[in-house]
Amino acid sequence: MKKILFAVVILAMAVGCSKGKDPKTEEEKTFYSIGTMFGSRLTQLSMSDAELDALTSGLRDAAKGEKQKVDPMAYQQKIQDMFKARMEKQAVDVKKKGNEFIDNFVKKEGATKTASGLAYKVEKEGTGATPKETDIVKVHYHGTLVDGTVFDSSVERKQPVSFPLNRVIKGWTEGLQTMKVGGKSKFVIPSELAYGDAGAPPKIAGGATLIFEVELLAIEKAPEAAPTATAAPAKAMVPVKKK
Repeated sequence: MKKILFAVVILAMAVGCSKGKDPKTEEEKTFYSIGTMFGSRLTQLSMSDAELDALTSGLRDAAKGEKQKVDPMAYQQKIQDMFKARMEKQAVDVKKKGNEFIDNFVKKEGATKTASGLAYKVEKEGTGATPKETDIVKVHYHGTLVDGTVFDSSVERKQPVSFPLNRVIKGWTEGLQTMKVGGKSKFVIPSELAYGDAGAPPKIAGGATLIFEVELLAIEKAPEAAPTATAAPAKAMVPVKKK
């Protein structure tokens, strides 16, 4: 919640008094860029233009030391309640689309759905060993949302990723254990096994179902004293667990 509130403030700074104007100077373009980066984290709030105007007005009054039109301390709880309600509402809508996608994946493509809700389809049967939850796996993957938007892809980066299987989202921990080295599978992972209602802004909305095409390249031997922070490289946004 604190991150969202901070993003709101930064966005308001960016829109300021120049709403609707294209940035021209380097300074204006810099602030505009800040606005786009943090504004993308607010999509779950579905803010109207009027609400953005009110937010900007409050920021302007406070920044200039002018008399505040309402007491912000009296609205702290209401702010949190409103943000939570809006995020939950959007998550419900996103989940509904995700569930429909999973149902079609199972019915039309003959995928298997597990008791946890994970749906997967083996596209190429591997011939090697099957990893355990405690193993380190080396994979190539391509991740998209249900609308086809790519949010992360080691394939596009042309760089395989290695990580402990017990340090990733639940859908990956379960899904990789259905594979053998050399195999390829497609996972459709509901939000409950991914990033939940909070999502992983700005690319993954709360409640989002994730689709992964995964190739299991190898099971790597863990070092005797592996660092506890071992995970996918910094460029790989998923499927590492959120702390």
